[in-house]
Amino acid sequence: MKNDDAGKDRLSRARAQCEAARAVPGACRLATQEQILDQVHESVITMDLGGFITGWNRGAETLFGYSAAEAIGKHILFLYADPDADDDSEGFRDAFLENGGRELEVRRRRKSGEIFWASLQLSLLRDENGEPSGIIGYLSDITSRIEAEKTLRLQSRIFEHSDESIMITDAERRILSVNPAFNEMTGYTEEEAVGRSPVFLRSARHPTEFYEQIWTRVEQEGSWHGEIWTRRKSGEDFPSWASISLVRNRDGQVGHYFSIFTDITERKAAEERIHYLAYYDSLTGLPNRTLLYKLVDQALVEARRNRLHGALLFVDLNRFKPINDSLGHSIGDRLLQMIAERLRVAVRNEDVVARLGGDEFVVALFDIARREHAAIVAQKLIAALDPPFLVGEHELKVGAAIGVSVYPRDGNDTESLLRMADIAMYRAKGSGQDTYAFYSHEMNQRALERLKIESGLRQALEHDELLLHYQPKVDLASGRIVGAEALVRWQHPERGLVSPQEFIPIAEESGLIVRLSAWVLEAALRQVRRWHAKGVRAIKIAVNLSARDFSPDLADRVRTLLAEHAVPPEWLELEITEGMLTHSSDDVIAMMDRLAALGVTLSLDDFGTGYSSLSYLKRFPIDTLKIDRSFVTGIPRDGNDCAIAGAIVSMAQRLGHRVIAEGVETQEQHDFLFNLGCQEIQGYYFSPPVPADALEAMLRADKVLQ
Repeated sequence: MKNDDAGKDRLSRARAQCEAARAVPGACRLATQEQILDQVHESVITMDLGGFITGWNRGAETLFGYSAAEAIGKHILFLYADPDADDDSEGFRDAFLENGGRELEVRRRRKSGEIFWASLQLSLLRDENGEPSGIIGYLSDITSRIEAEKTLRLQSRIFEHSDESIMITDAERRILSVNPAFNEMTGYTEEEAVGRSPVFLRSARHPTEFYEQIWTRVEQEGSWHGEIWTRRKSGEDFPSWASISLVRNRDGQVGHYFSIFTDITERKAAEERIHYLAYYDSLTGLPNRTLLYKLVDQALVEARRNRLHGALLFVDLNRFKPINDSLGHSIGDRLLQMIAERLRVAVRNEDVVARLGGDEFVVALFDIARREHAAIVAQKLIAALDPPFLVGEHELKVGAAIGVSVYPRDGNDTESLLRMADIAMYRAKGSGQDTYAFYSHEMNQRALERLKIESGLRQALEHDELLLHYQPKVDLASGRIVGAEALVRWQHPERGLVSPQEFIPIAEESGLIVRLSAWVLEAALRQVRRWHAKGVRAIKIAVNLSARDFSPDLADRVRTLLAEHAVPPEWLELEITEGMLTHSSDDVIAMMDRLAALGVTLSLDDFGTGYSSLSYLKRFPIDTLKIDRSFVTGIPRDGNDCAIAGAIVSMAQRLGHRVIAEGVETQEQHDFLFNLGCQEIQGYYFSPPVPADALEAMLRADKVLQ
């Protein structure tokens, strides 16, 4: 602005000098006029009334780059950046001649082609009679001022329309101005903010030292940026991303500070949600496996440093799966949430309860004085799960098997400790009770053996190491063989025959039971076809199915195999365990109905050992009940076994089911069951499981029960 004022002063002096030159008569006057104009630093141009240039001073040469010889005589339009500008219009000339003067901001073009903004002041030259004889123009370059004004206008628009809150303070940090985004974000109007220190925006979440460090950084480095909590007028705190900078004047002194901050509430919420999904179980809200590993890793570092002891408790729920399968996942999910809450309440605040998935939880005890303390916690957890859970209209009871590993005795890292606790849990689960067990090296050795068996069983399925033995089923009335149960045997290349009690449970846990059952079913049907081709008397062959075998395509697979081997469906019996009855969903019932519709017989194995309701028998298409060997062993000496066997036979007769007793080994057992009305027996009393050729010989000889 100072430069503009000085330019105007010089132009005023130039006009006064030129007006004085008009009083000089004749040639002397013209020469004097030219000398005066050349002494003026600003551009001065004279024209006749038609717009042709008659005078061109040195200031004009400097401004435009044209010499006087190049400019004089040309029409003024050759200097215009825009020939259609308003200062060349007919209306403008008429008004100018009438009023005698005009001041404009115009765009002109230099000899180099560069276009610039100029301040133009026009005045009339008059002759001795006072009539207009020409025009004199005074021009100065105002490009810098125009660009500065344009920049200021742009900055003003940015300031007004920015989505980010902007606050400007003076050197004493008093607010000078705020933009509309500030008003909207903080709730304070401009009138409420201007003149105040920004301290009223501070959140109590940060200590005073935090703000002192910020201003120290600004003063030393010129700026600071980072996350900070800001308080709205309502008193609500919100997270923001802020930057604070200082502005120095020409003397190097601080003139202003300006702050820009953005509300990042939504971004922080999204980050927290991502963190939650990454580290917490979405159903129970407990830490997940990832977070558990991080927490235990950190605790182990502290434990090594301070020689502390800790423990991991691997909790596997008992009786949860049948509840989840029979009542549905919504009930199961709610039950898991209630279980998680009981586990969390049962331990200290500094202990961690995590959910690994399904019905598996882990409790981490980060500081225990003695090994026995982990046992106390395990007992508390079992006790916490003992009272029934009320979920909707259902009163549900679950328990847990808990495995315990202790740091540093059982392991020095999270992975090892968790694996040892898992191994110990399986030992506890093997007891069939709600209990706990500590890890031991012997247990680890058994776990390695289990892995070897699982691996070997996979190879056995691929390398034809499996074979079937058959245990005859005898009709008590006739004494003849009426059926046989196909029992899988593993002919290990190094160990010889491996007991089914050794590898069947592992097959169940690993999921290999599905492949194993499929192999047994096809091998049995293949053998039935061979016997039929040889003319051997047809008997019903029973094949055991696991709960894992029940899938929507089971009936179709059985139908296909029967057709492939040309075996009539009445020659096949499928044995299922009582535990399958807890899968009483409509889908399971429909699958069993489809099997029965094929003409296949369905037998309920191990009857009486489960905990299903007897009312389930009405819902399933069962043909035969099989009295479990555990009730046959004590007959006829154990009164309870006798009573149970009698009740099963009586109930089966009323429901129209056949009854077979397994595990019959003595004459006394045979006689007792015969007198009860049991139709069939199976056991060593008649024959142990035998290879296929041995059973074939029995059938050909028509061996009967003596």
